[in-house]
Amino acid sequence: MYKMLRSINPLGAGITLLLFLLILLPLLAVIIQIIYPGFFFGERVYAGLGLLLELFERPLWKASLMNSLILATGTAFLGTFIGGTLAIVRASWKFPLARLLDITVWVLLIMPSFIIAQGWVLFANSNGLINQWLGISWVSDLIFQPAGLILVMSLSKFSLAYLAVQSALEWNVLHYIEAARLNGANAFDALRTVRLPLLLPAFVAGWSLVFMETIGDFGLPTALSTVYRFPTLPYTIYSAINMSPTRFDLAGVLSFYLVVIIILALLVLFLAMRKSRYDFLNNRAIKLQPKRVKWHPFISLINIVFVIVVLGIPIGSSVLVSFMSTMNGGLGLDNLTLQYYIEILSNEPFLASLQNSLKISGVAALCSVVIGFIVSFVIYFTKFHLKGLINMTSLISLAVPGIVLSVGYIFIWNQSWLEKINMNLYGTPAIVVLAAVAGAIPFAVRLQIGAFSSIPESVLQAAALQGASLKEQMYTIVLPFVRSALVISFIASFGTGVFDLAVATMLHPPNYHLLPVTISAAFEQSNYGFSTSATVISGLIVVAIMLMIDKTSSLVFHFKERRKGSFIDE
Repeated sequence: MYKMLRSINPLGAGITLLLFLLILLPLLAVIIQIIYPGFFFGERVYAGLGLLLELFERPLWKASLMNSLILATGTAFLGTFIGGTLAIVRASWKFPLARLLDITVWVLLIMPSFIIAQGWVLFANSNGLINQWLGISWVSDLIFQPAGLILVMSLSKFSLAYLAVQSALEWNVLHYIEAARLNGANAFDALRTVRLPLLLPAFVAGWSLVFMETIGDFGLPTALSTVYRFPTLPYTIYSAINMSPTRFDLAGVLSFYLVVIIILALLVLFLAMRKSRYDFLNNRAIKLQPKRVKWHPFISLINIVFVIVVLGIPIGSSVLVSFMSTMNGGLGLDNLTLQYYIEILSNEPFLASLQNSLKISGVAALCSVVIGFIVSFVIYFTKFHLKGLINMTSLISLAVPGIVLSVGYIFIWNQSWLEKINMNLYGTPAIVVLAAVAGAIPFAVRLQIGAFSSIPESVLQAAALQGASLKEQMYTIVLPFVRSALVISFIASFGTGVFDLAVATMLHPPNYHLLPVTISAAFEQSNYGFSTSATVISGLIVVAIMLMIDKTSSLVFHFKERRKGSFIDE
């Protein structure tokens, strides 16, 4: 056993170093850039913390901070209310098409926010579909103002709160409510004094997740920039990097504030997790089963309307526009066309961007799965003294926005001395791959770590005593147990990575086309037919690839099982 642990120590040290380079070092670079604004570009002048205070003196900086806080806070409260309420309804009552709500939640969780936002712009702007077809102009005034943006973001981000509350509703605690009713409490008092306090940690966790996801979102302000000016911290960071001259000091300061705000929200999340109580479960605990109620047709109707609003409007608007010659021409037969799809299939920049994004996402997903496998192995099956740091680091990039991580990558990999050793990765596809891997690591770890927890450590100890090497233990014991988790984490990392707008926008090399940048640029230029048809085609291709990977992995697994069974029979 000692021999096995000794061989694992280099594995733990290696994965710690790798996570430091991919995640911690870029974040550290953001902090250093504030104190030494020119540190990474040949200037070693100490500036102290005075630059941080300038945020409250510069109108754009201050407006970006306030807009982000208002948008994130409002979305966190409204999104948590929507998600929590839907989760309670879904867990308590049985109604037709309930699975449709679950599917909608997962679609919103995976779909990039900039595509959702583009659909809302096409639907609600002054020349949008609702105004062109029905002559309703007030929708534009409703959506394109802070309260309207909070509503749109809440309809996009509520899924995080839904899943957090749903997980807390797994067990039936109705006997506590019945006890409260027997002691004179009415239905409202029982809900207020029993059910909601038990769910409070889950609601707080949902609130924190929605807040962090919203304040770091880059897609919404990017899509809105064509019709409505609403600067946020992520978009102002992007503008600082792309203005002339480049304002690295501004990007560093705003990134620092964004990270601090997210860390505070993360602390709220950890506090909620620590306050979670599961000691209400006893030998009477049973799984909560939804009950059929007499008003289930009404609940189903509300469910269908809700799904139409949150998915039908943004996605449906994009699909419809992709088949229209002009948005002003209506939905008549004379305005329907396939010209954009025909152009897309012969458009070299689009095809190049699709190919590049698929390759980068595939490589990043594969790397993240391998890293997640090693991280999970070290956390569960070793006594490596830094495995707590490894676990924390794998979570950090889940909370840190891609826009901040990208800024750190620019600081680290855009060094003149790196050119001398051919390691200046800035301006090359390699830096996009590294950033994509860093962004995919938390998904890969979280999706695999649950599978690792089900493997008895005694199995590995027995294998080690029989002389199995570390490689043999991983390949013959651990890998078969977690094979499904590996496939799922690869599919999730691949699907989300293809449309990662923040990383692609910040780090793509000149004249190197990436899919999110191509779609976003066409939308900003009001070339809606091109951007929507590109979204539809690329989305279908990505979904097809994900399904093919899932199906192929299942066939390979069953084939190996059959061969194994045949060998045993012989």
